[in-house]
Amino acid sequence: MTAIKHALQRDIFTPNDERLLSIVNVCKAGKKKKNCFLCATVTTERPVQVKMVKVKKSDKGDFYKRQIAWALRDLAVVDAKDAIKENPEFDLHFEKIYKWVASSTAEKNAFISCIWKLNQRYLRKKIDFVNVSSQLLEELPKVTEESVPSGENQSVTGGDEEVVDVYQELNAREEQDIEIMMEGCECAISNAEAFAERLSRELQVLDGANIQSIMASEKQVNILMKLLDEALKEVDQIELKLSSYEEMLQSVKEQMDQISESNHLIHLSNTNNVKLLSEIEFLVNHMDLAKGHIKALQEGDLASSRGIEACTNAADALLQCMNVALRPGHDMLLAVKQQQQRFSDLREHFARRLASHLNNVFVQQFTQALLQLYNRSYFLSVPGHDQSSTLAQHSVELALPNHHPFHRDLLRYAKLMEWLKSTDYGKYEGLTKNYMDYLSRLYEREIKDFFEVAKIKMTGTTKESKKFGLHGSSGKLTGSTSSLNKLSVQSSGNRRSQSSSLLDMGNMSASDLDVADRTKFDKIFEQVLSELEPLCLAEQDFISKFFKLQQHQSMPGTMTEAEDLDGVTLSRQHAAGAPLPVSSEKDMIRQMMIKIFRCIEPELNNLIALGDKIDSFNSLYMLVKMSHHVWTAQNVDPASFLSTTLGNVLVTVKRNFDKCISNQIRQMEEVKISKKSKVGILPFVAEFEEFAGLAESIFKNAERRGDLDKAYTKLIRGVFVNVEKVANESQKTPRDVVMMENFHHIFATLSRLKISCLEAEKREAKQKYTDHLQSYVIYSLGQPLEKLNHFFEGVEARVAQGIREEEVSYQLAFNKQELRKVIKEYPGKEVKKGLDNLYKKVDKHLCEEENLLQVVWHSMQDEFIRQYKHFEGLIARCYPGSGVTMEFTIQDILDYCSSIAQSH
Repeated sequence: MTAIKHALQRDIFTPNDERLLSIVNVCKAGKKKKNCFLCATVTTERPVQVKMVKVKKSDKGDFYKRQIAWALRDLAVVDAKDAIKENPEFDLHFEKIYKWVASSTAEKNAFISCIWKLNQRYLRKKIDFVNVSSQLLEELPKVTEESVPSGENQSVTGGDEEVVDVYQELNAREEQDIEIMMEGCECAISNAEAFAERLSRELQVLDGANIQSIMASEKQVNILMKLLDEALKEVDQIELKLSSYEEMLQSVKEQMDQISESNHLIHLSNTNNVKLLSEIEFLVNHMDLAKGHIKALQEGDLASSRGIEACTNAADALLQCMNVALRPGHDMLLAVKQQQQRFSDLREHFARRLASHLNNVFVQQFTQALLQLYNRSYFLSVPGHDQSSTLAQHSVELALPNHHPFHRDLLRYAKLMEWLKSTDYGKYEGLTKNYMDYLSRLYEREIKDFFEVAKIKMTGTTKESKKFGLHGSSGKLTGSTSSLNKLSVQSSGNRRSQSSSLLDMGNMSASDLDVADRTKFDKIFEQVLSELEPLCLAEQDFISKFFKLQQHQSMPGTMTEAEDLDGVTLSRQHAAGAPLPVSSEKDMIRQMMIKIFRCIEPELNNLIALGDKIDSFNSLYMLVKMSHHVWTAQNVDPASFLSTTLGNVLVTVKRNFDKCISNQIRQMEEVKISKKSKVGILPFVAEFEEFAGLAESIFKNAERRGDLDKAYTKLIRGVFVNVEKVANESQKTPRDVVMMENFHHIFATLSRLKISCLEAEKREAKQKYTDHLQSYVIYSLGQPLEKLNHFFEGVEARVAQGIREEEVSYQLAFNKQELRKVIKEYPGKEVKKGLDNLYKKVDKHLCEEENLLQVVWHSMQDEFIRQYKHFEGLIARCYPGSGVTMEFTIQDILDYCSSIAQSH
């Protein structure tokens, strides 16, 4: 501790003009022990500053550094924890409490005593010492001499004469000894010099006694020196014995070293043997193929189920042996190289045998399917026979052949195909190409025959098929769409003499079409799609399982075709049969499906063209059915072959549907009316009713309702525009009658069908009907009391000029006599005659189909009564008290109108 104190004084405090008085080795209480030193110091310059400094070693431990310092005047309490028992813990209360644990109780006591002493000497404020023994504080010099090393004691008490020993009080024991000494001398107080001489003599006596005591102990010193010499001799003898023992042990050490080296070599040899055995076992366990597996690969029966299973197990075992992860250095062993070459030969031999066998299976299945197809198609190709009667006679169903047995037989080789794919991709690719070649030819024959049967069932006979432009088994359409007949309105009554259907695109009128034929077409088209869908899905599933190709779920943005069916815009990245770059296994599946089923899309397009040529109503059926199947296919896989193919065909159907709507609008614009007969309900208005009724029944619960709603909007706007056009061109029938009757018919149709997308048009049609009804009534009724009407117009003109109503009767031209003269010209008989002529005129204008005569007549009655009430009001206001009235009453008007209506 003294050396540490001197080092701290030299390195830390001397450069700062400080003197170290006391030091204690401490660590923080309750934490991992990291020792440091608490130092009590004073400055050498005045005024003197007393500090407590914390010093610790640096991180590298090569020097001490000053960490923190406190002024002693900031110390409030010193807590020694226990005043009776020895306890190294103590607390120092500065601005916060610092808890310390000293390395020993003696160091703690010495440090606390130094603090107490510095407090007494330099500080006015007294520090509280808690749990500190009062004896420790009173007997400080003696305690420090007994419990603290001499160097530290000097540093605290006598080492700093200038600071500490300037004044030193006597403790109680010293005071007691001095009192005893002074009591033994009577002149101790009265004569200090005599007392001092006495003390000096006693001191000399004591010094002499000390010298005599030292001289008396010389003999004992000599004896001690002899004993030490003898002890040295004994030590030399012991050293000689130890040297001999060391030589003996050296030989034993050499022998033990040899034994240890021998044991190390034995252990190393044993370790090497264990490792060698492990390597041999690894090679034997992982690169040894059983004889049974070898025999199965070389001679196994690939036709039987047991043979296939044995070959599959043998192929898996061979693959495991070939794919074993060899450890470093294994590939340099001759036995390993030979075994690997043997495995390669077995793999190549079995791969050739497997590929050859599967090719034979493909050929056998292809031949068998062709024979079945020949037996089926024989009845369709007999010359001189009606094919429809042949189909009925031999019960040829509209169904595609089932390939499930072929798939079931081939799926037994699925694991072997997976093995071939991972071991010999060239042969795997060759088998894939051969399968696609055989299947594409087989499916082409089957699908074309299937569509030929469908076309015959649709048209009835081969002659009918030729009538619609079909020839050969390919079903190509050679006929061209003929021009559509223009609608005309004849003058014979209210009926149309020429009723060419607005929806007919094959020169057939709507009356010639049979609802049963449309239903039959719908069933046949649905059956065609229902047969194609499972066929494609089954083949795609088989390709995925047999050729071990993963069918990933399509992510957004993976569609190979972008189609906007509403705008009929296409961006196709492939056509039927065009190769695609194979970027994934899913693309490979799609590419295989395109090649195998390359004839589906053309055949579907031909069938759609035929259906549209037979009856343009069929485009509605086809749009609904095709939309449903596309929606179903996209729910399964939006990027699958079936989904994209049906989507392409749906575009064609949508185009035909849009073309049909456009032709209807064009035909509306080309309508010509007769100049000699009344118009009545226009043909395209009636045909719109027929179209809407059929469309609603077809599109009930359909997925593509939006297409029909758009078509409705286009058609209804065309109907509105062309009704107004025809009304403007009409010469025989008044414009208001044409507008009133046709918009009433349109309103009734829309109200009955309740088409939600045409609610605005329904309200518009009702408004147009109401407006033109009112216009026609006012125009036809005109002024039935013409002279009376002119008279009252003059009266209203005078009132408008500022003449008061009761003064109008004073005007010469509008006096009471003139009013009576005008009223007499319109007796009840003349009024009834005028109304009867008006009824006959209205009857000539209106058609019987809409039955609006009574509605119009009732409106005219109301309008006439309104005019009558207006005249009565003017008479009452302008001629009050004159007693002038009309010669007929409102009740007379009602009786006249009712009588006229009943008589006709």
